[in-house]
Amino acid sequence: MDMSQFHAAFFEESREGLAAMETGLLGMEAGSGDAETINVIFRAAHSIKGGAATFGFKHVTQLTHVLETLLDEARSGKRTLDVDSVGALLGSVDVLRDLLEVAEHGGNVDELALAHAHGALEAVLQGAPPAAAAAKTAAPAADALPQHWQVTFKPHPSLFMSGNDPLRIVRELAELGPLTVEMSDETLPKFGEFDPLQAYLSWRIQVPGTVKRALVADAFAWVEDECDLTIEGVGQQAAPPAAPAPVEAAAPAAAAPAAAGTPAGQRASDADGSIRIATSKIDALINLVGELVITQSMLRQRTEGLDPGQFESLLTGIDQLTRNTRDLQEAVMSVRMLPVDFAFSRFPRMVRDLAGRLGKKVKLRTFGEATELDKGMIEKIVDPLVHLVRNAIDHGLEMPDERNASGKDETGTITLSAQHQGGHILIEITDDGRGMNRERILSKAREKGLPMPENPTDGQIWDLVFAPGFSTADALTDLSGRGVGMDVVKKNILSLGGAVEIRSAAGKGSTISIRLPLTLAILDGMTVAIGDEVFVVPLNTVIESLQPAAADVRTVANKTRMVRVRDDYVPMVDLASEYGLPQTARQARGDAPIAVVVESEGKRLALEVDDLLGQQQFVIKNLESHYRRVPGVSGATILGDGRVALIIDASSLSHASRLAA
Repeated sequence: MDMSQFHAAFFEESREGLAAMETGLLGMEAGSGDAETINVIFRAAHSIKGGAATFGFKHVTQLTHVLETLLDEARSGKRTLDVDSVGALLGSVDVLRDLLEVAEHGGNVDELALAHAHGALEAVLQGAPPAAAAAKTAAPAADALPQHWQVTFKPHPSLFMSGNDPLRIVRELAELGPLTVEMSDETLPKFGEFDPLQAYLSWRIQVPGTVKRALVADAFAWVEDECDLTIEGVGQQAAPPAAPAPVEAAAPAAAAPAAAGTPAGQRASDADGSIRIATSKIDALINLVGELVITQSMLRQRTEGLDPGQFESLLTGIDQLTRNTRDLQEAVMSVRMLPVDFAFSRFPRMVRDLAGRLGKKVKLRTFGEATELDKGMIEKIVDPLVHLVRNAIDHGLEMPDERNASGKDETGTITLSAQHQGGHILIEITDDGRGMNRERILSKAREKGLPMPENPTDGQIWDLVFAPGFSTADALTDLSGRGVGMDVVKKNILSLGGAVEIRSAAGKGSTISIRLPLTLAILDGMTVAIGDEVFVVPLNTVIESLQPAAADVRTVANKTRMVRVRDDYVPMVDLASEYGLPQTARQARGDAPIAVVVESEGKRLALEVDDLLGQQQFVIKNLESHYRRVPGVSGATILGDGRVALIIDASSLSHASRLAA
């Protein structure tokens, strides 16, 4: 059998297992761990080890074997995991993640990091004393060990049905030492009495007594409820002089229920009817539904002029098709929706490590982790969130002595929250640190010659930190001071159709709010006409529409046209000229245009159009993958009559207008 076909599932499940281990270990370090947490961590490690052994990933197998030993002592009560132990385990998780990356994509194993992880675990195993609870655990005499462990193993039918392989378990035992294996026929009935729905295979296995009983039991940890199993010590032998007397481990605890979103802590058979589907298949399904939406829209448009009395059945069917199509579209789109916890879950570890490097004490709080967002959106928002959380810890939070001096708790707090607001999701990163220094930012902005209003508001000043190359750090470090990051953060958020805003108060902290659309596949848009062509303006950029009088349109020295919008003038872009279209009939007549005022990157812009046609949801098509990138265009969609409409990129138009000005 070609085992490589199962690699993808193994790597995905292993990464989920590592995430579960990391979450559990961080909880233990924070004092919130318990026996169930240790059991979840152990089972995740054991699952990774079993899969790695099956596929021949020896480095992963060897490291998880040592890691398992330490975890087994912890879950059996023989060892308390202190800060050093948790640190060694977290380091091993990092190395395992790299080893899985090498196993999946190729490359060289970092032998130094691997050796360091092994050494750290071995040091904990050799140096940390057992917990006091170990004294209460039953143990054989200090000078006696069993000659071998006699294992009797009889699988239940359910073990085979769940996909487990008894021979894999035997092979895993063989890694512990030389085995004596034989089939047992004690339970076999006469041939005519065989039940075709029953399983009769059973094994008798002898394992050397030098192997800890707990390690023997661990090989059966995943199938202990699906087999008849006994492990008995047979005979006695003298204990090796350099080795401490082995202590028999307690029976493995029952499977602990994993935290929500931690599938590594539960058996696959316990999953809530879930299956793994490649993202490409979901995207293909979404594209097909998008085509169906377009076809439904075309049918509805073609039947609008029919006599309702004569074609009642047809029109009723079209209405039913419209409702069903909308429901199908929402159902399919929900398949790509994931809880935002998929982004939040990586921050506890990052905050812990960063706080340690900076010598700060930091507590992370998260709210709204179950709030759902499109998978593609989550993947693209992670990097901006990483930048913002790092900045909040590095720039926002004070050192413990400074916080004490100002009457604050020496432990700073970073809060990540997510919530739905209308058709958007709002993500906020809040710190209770020193807040932004208004005068310091103004001073740095003047040094760099950044443009600013004469009497800027706080919001306008905070926005200066998004300028390219802007930084208020006095010293250059590996974390800050290079002036790279915040401008990229804003650019990435805007590219997702989102917006970012900063609120800050001196001595109290800062909050950065990010507003995002729920999905990148569906767009709420306004259709506008430019001559015979139809364009779509994203609704989240539209502020208002108006028809200015001739006196409200001025031309400045560089031929840039400005339109008066109440007490302000904003640049006006002739979209017909921008997209290379011929002069429209309205322009030829000299009629006044309609101005659609949009806002992007904090700048307002008036788009000159001939008519407003309406608004609706559109299925976005990637123009680059089908044609090429077009300036001023972010994508395309197909209208109900089958025509292609381009989606206006207000951000690039705004940038071009500023360069022209």
